[in-house]
Amino acid sequence: MSASPEVQVVPVEADLTPDMDDALAAFATHLGSELGRSPHTVRAYVGDVRRLLRHARAGGATALADLDLADLRGWLAAEGMEGHARTTLARRAAAARVFTAWAARRGLLPADPGDRLATPTAHRTLPGVLKQSEAAALLDVAGVAADDGDPVHLRDLLVLELLYATGMRVGELVGLDLDDVDAGRRTLRVLGKGAKERTVPYGAPAQAALDTWLAQGRPRLRTAESGPALLLGARGRRLDPRTAREVVHRMLRHVEGAPDLGPHGLRHSAATHLLEGGADLRSVQEILGHATLATTQIYTHVSVERLRATYEQAHPRA
Repeated sequence: MSASPEVQVVPVEADLTPDMDDALAAFATHLGSELGRSPHTVRAYVGDVRRLLRHARAGGATALADLDLADLRGWLAAEGMEGHARTTLARRAAAARVFTAWAARRGLLPADPGDRLATPTAHRTLPGVLKQSEAAALLDVAGVAADDGDPVHLRDLLVLELLYATGMRVGELVGLDLDDVDAGRRTLRVLGKGAKERTVPYGAPAQAALDTWLAQGRPRLRTAESGPALLLGARGRRLDPRTAREVVHRMLRHVEGAPDLGPHGLRHSAATHLLEGGADLRSVQEILGHATLATTQIYTHVSVERLRATYEQAHPRA
């Protein structure tokens, strides 16, 4: 009896073809070096596109040029069947569209299939924020801890003061250098998304924490590896974003009733409290470094929801 013909089966997580691997590497360079996207964004986008290309390979694609709209739609459907949130699917669709548009411009695809890919609508949720009293309590907790003069505690206080005072992203915070500080004007030069610079003001409490850190904290942690970094880790290197996140979570555990938020929660809180204090939306947009006013407008919804909650609690005919 003659042997049955061998059937080639492409696994679900099929290896990419050499041209797919080359395209992914070039795409990562495009995002990081040419567009100035953060390492976190580059990793996320490249990871999403890698999943897409593996799905295409499993469906029979033998080269990058085989990628078409059916592959993109099938991939998103499969991701949805795995239970991924709509926000995750929306991000992955965005990554796929950025990749296919870039690949088409480079001549790696005969056309841009992502141009006709619909974006799964993400449910827009209101960001978690602290009450103003909770933010004050958080900074009080950090201030009491810093009273012992420990350089790490002095740094932690400054981390919280700057995050709340400026609404900076954690990556922007740890990227600050000494010469980004203008103590006379109480402003910081911040390098945001897309390598865009902006000037952000901060207040007297943050200045006091900064003065103490520079006089008593940073000199005790500084090493030959510190360079110009404003904020240092316990070993003298530039502060890692994960350490800054841990500081926020740890300190918030000492504030009764406060939600468990990270640095982005302090960013949301700063924006909300600015609006509650009478700041106009355009100014908040500039402080946060949002590219469009539409992104900032979510904070008006946060303020309205909190106003409604206060009304329903306080008004006798609510």
